[in-house]
Amino acid sequence: MNNILFVALGGSIGAVFRYLISILMIQILGSSFPFGTLTVNILGSFIMGVVYALGELSHISPDIKALVGVGLLGALTTFSTFSNETLLLMQDGAWLKAGLNVVLNISICLFMVYLGQQLVFSRV
Repeated sequence: MNNILFVALGGSIGAVFRYLISILMIQILGSSFPFGTLTVNILGSFIMGVVYALGELSHISPDIKALVGVGLLGALTTFSTFSNETLLLMQDGAWLKAGLNVVLNISICLFMVYLGQQLVFSRV
């Protein structure tokens, strides 16, 4: 039961962070490209790498893994939004932006998970 409460708490925090980051990115960079989704996916991927590595080293409790790894990151990162925004770009005929969105989200986020893990593992 505790894990469910930790996931719920983390999810509420992650959802608020996602909303605030998305608004901030629109204010900074405009709305012609889904920078908010890209930003939360990059940030979430990095944090996931750190959480995974710390979990492998037994430096964080299962409760914290539930809070951050499932709850916060589950609400923060946005694969469904990424997919919808990419489809909308394609439907608008913005094929270059759609392709760029896919390539950036996948390549940078994979790298950020790796970077998060390496940051932790290099400190051991």
